[in-house]
Amino acid sequence: MLRRQALGVPQVDAEVRQVATDMLRLMHEAPGVGLAAPQIGLPWRLFVANPTGDPADDRVYINPVLSKPVGPQQPYEEGCLSLPDIRVEVIRPFGITINALDINGQPFEAAADGLLARIWQHEFDHLNGRLIIDKMSRLDRVMNTKKIKGLELDYGMQG
Repeated sequence: MLRRQALGVPQVDAEVRQVATDMLRLMHEAPGVGLAAPQIGLPWRLFVANPTGDPADDRVYINPVLSKPVGPQQPYEEGCLSLPDIRVEVIRPFGITINALDINGQPFEAAADGLLARIWQHEFDHLNGRLIIDKMSRLDRVMNTKKIKGLELDYGMQG
């Protein structure tokens, strides 16, 4: 599932809202700052995010589209709930704009930089079947070879 392109959510109904609510709970329990539907086995273009951990900052992004990258590409160490114990330096634009539907199906646009922009880009990668291991430098790949091989064996992943 993690390597597949996710499908658009045709309508925001009670099931989608319940899944989003459950994903926010799972994200906090992990703990993490974001979680995409493919990470829980659903082929939906949906993710949740919260850069602060404060439940008031919980956000749901349905059928997101990223645009308008701004600022220089910056390296930052990222982890992923789907790839435990693997940390990778990933280069991404400092800022980005997102258009999506919220948990009530209402369209919105937002722009962010720093950590929130990075979370959006990381989770958006999940919706397109991309993982942080796809963005590894040669050094990161060497440093994480055993962990990656173990995950590939455990989950039939191909990195």
